[in-house]
Amino acid sequence: GSAIAKIVGSNAARLEQFDTTVNMWVFEEEVGGKKLTEIINTQHENIKYLPGHKLPPNVVAVPDLLKAAAGADILIFVVPHQFIGKLCEQLKDHVKKETIGVSLIKGVDEGPEGLKLISHIIREWLGIEMSVLMGANIANEVAEEKFCETTIGCKNLEHGHILKELMQTHNFRVTVVPEADTVEICGALKNVVAVGAGFCDGLSFGDNTKAAVIRLGLMEMITFAKLFCKGPVTSTTFLESCGIADLITTCYGGRNRRVAEAFARTGKSIEQLEKELLNGQKLQGPQTSAELNHILKHKNLLEKFPLFTAVYQICYEGKPIADFIKCLQNHPAHM
Repeated sequence: GSAIAKIVGSNAARLEQFDTTVNMWVFEEEVGGKKLTEIINTQHENIKYLPGHKLPPNVVAVPDLLKAAAGADILIFVVPHQFIGKLCEQLKDHVKKETIGVSLIKGVDEGPEGLKLISHIIREWLGIEMSVLMGANIANEVAEEKFCETTIGCKNLEHGHILKELMQTHNFRVTVVPEADTVEICGALKNVVAVGAGFCDGLSFGDNTKAAVIRLGLMEMITFAKLFCKGPVTSTTFLESCGIADLITTCYGGRNRRVAEAFARTGKSIEQLEKELLNGQKLQGPQTSAELNHILKHKNLLEKFPLFTAVYQICYEGKPIADFIKCLQNHPAHM
């Protein structure tokens, strides 16, 4: 959230068509006896979640959600996916119908027909048009302005153009594609694959095995998208940053991989490791695997997704972690 605020803040200050002030809603907490919003607004740095990186002075931390969103033409959603329902409930009836929404949230939810995408949940609550931004964008590298690419999934070309202008920089290159749902599914499912990659690291299986996890995981992601997306799903979207690139970076870096490796090495619970390793950040992979498992079980599709299923069973059902390799050896992609 702070990394993208840094980009949006400097672009809004520079470009004429955007209001200069960027309000950033920050969940208020105390850090060293001071309020986090006050620290951000005086030191221009989110010292808890993005330490060492200055935010532009026109990015203003606001602890009150409704004040932060008041009158906004563009709303950027970057919160752990567990919190989105509560957030939308508060925002409901306080957002203009013509507001452009863009979600950077990686996760899925269950709905009456099985899958519910986070952007669809926001659209239902707030009645605004939603786009998504997903890519190989590990936050501290983005904040350090190291070169990377990202993908905006947007069905409305005009909105896609506005969002690209707001987000793109010399080192943060944006491609806009129309398959928004596929882009979003990539962002959610890659975290589950990354948990599998972390298991491999924890079991010291090496790079060949991890490459197999990435490939088989990508195949399950494509199969899942083709089953659950209402619109077209083309393989070219998986070749964008939101697909293969985000999958690679998350399986080699990223917090889901790190916690899964520690889980394999220490035998501690996922919850315990989240507390110890993540400094208040939330893990997305294991919870997404649980939501997927519900959806797939409901549709009798578990056997089509052995990698997703194994991740869920190891995280939540006490399946021995050493069995993870069996799901790779016996994967239907080899039959």
